[in-house]
Amino acid sequence: MKAITVPEPGGPEALVWADVPDPELGPGEVLVDVRATAVNRADVLQRQGNYAPPKGASPYPGLECSGVISAIAPDVTGWQVGQEVCALLTGGGYAQRVAVPAGQLLPVPASVDLVEAACLPEVACTVWSNVVRVARLGMGETLLVHGGGSGIGTFAIQLGVALGANVIVTARASKHEQLRKLGATHVVDYRDQDFVEEVKAATDGHGADVILDIMGGSYLGRNVQALATDGRIVVIGLQGGRKGELNLNSLMAKRGSVIGTTLRARSKEDKAAIVRGVREEVWPLVESGAIRPVVDRRLPVTEAAQAHRILEESNHLGKVLLTME
Repeated sequence: MKAITVPEPGGPEALVWADVPDPELGPGEVLVDVRATAVNRADVLQRQGNYAPPKGASPYPGLECSGVISAIAPDVTGWQVGQEVCALLTGGGYAQRVAVPAGQLLPVPASVDLVEAACLPEVACTVWSNVVRVARLGMGETLLVHGGGSGIGTFAIQLGVALGANVIVTARASKHEQLRKLGATHVVDYRDQDFVEEVKAATDGHGADVILDIMGGSYLGRNVQALATDGRIVVIGLQGGRKGELNLNSLMAKRGSVIGTTLRARSKEDKAAIVRGVREEVWPLVESGAIRPVVDRRLPVTEAAQAHRILEESNHLGKVLLTME
């Protein structure tokens, strides 16, 4: 088969479409013929040499995909050859075929086409596991989402609205109108506005009950300032650096929590539990149209380098998809 490989870490030009061995089907796995995958920040970091795949994972980028099951291990039940699926991956989405633990499969929602389904598994599992499972966002609470125009951000807005939360996001001004259409009640231009003051003003001084943060170190102190009493900050990215200054007195005064999580390195069992939760609680919202995929554009997988450039420029809204042709 063919896959996007990274012979040497570097810029987007480091991505090479090449012949590689077919994946081997292991116990508890299914083989998926990939129709599409989506580009994630983790793929960019892997290409740069800053995020190695976990031991035993596919060496090729790609944390999610959609496609058709072409083979099933003898011990797998509940899935059939020829079934259309999408999947949460530990790697390997930028390839024509990928072996996936059966517990990480999801059916393609009835309201979504097969290609667009590729943009759902990673964002759905990331947002649900952190906003619902970890931070316990409740109806009537305020959710602050940093990077509102990203794949994670556009999904988090819609899930927050579906859960009855008030959603505030930070994003470039050019994306504000689209984010309001997704349900954001207040949008902050992080380049020209102070999100701490904007959150306080939008909530009459209450602050954000839950903050979903992709920035890390550079936002840590201000996130605490923007936090409501008993609020929860969940850090899922480090685009603003690995280190930040934390005023523990301020955090304690608010009885706040700062939680750091990752998804890729979790065990198969933990990922399967997250996927089950997403299928039970999120997939009905997708089926009903309450949550829809937000796709910026589709590109052939052979143009993966261009897709990475688009992601790094951060002018996109939602997901950039790579299709197999």
